[in-house]
Amino acid sequence: QVQLVESGGGLVETGGSLTLSCVASVSGRTFERMTMGWFRQAPGKAREFVASQSRLGGNVYQSDYAGSVKGRFTISRHNAKNTVYLEMNSLKPEDTAIYYCAGDIDSSRMATYWGQGTQVTVSS
Repeated sequence: QVQLVESGGGLVETGGSLTLSCVASVSGRTFERMTMGWFRQAPGKAREFVASQSRLGGNVYQSDYAGSVKGRFTISRHNAKNTVYLEMNSLKPEDTAIYYCAGDIDSSRMATYWGQGTQVTVSS
């Protein structure tokens, strides 16, 4: 069983920045191979894809982003720490949501593992 634990959420003003972290309780070799990502769910809305990072081979990874966050958010990972990050810049009130870390995401953006979520609130 893989556990994902997020941290780093909080309250920030419009235009501000936050970095979310997610630590996976899984062997290092497994984490290296696992497509990791972030989703979010705003009040009254469905959960939506934000970003993911998949391994192309060796230590080369490909990052994908939702159009609404491209250019503002950056996903990265530190394999030695079994950690994936989401750096969020130029935050907007519409970015307010619960952000979920996801693991083992397939090509349909379906995830096997989920974190408990961390709240991000952007004030206007």
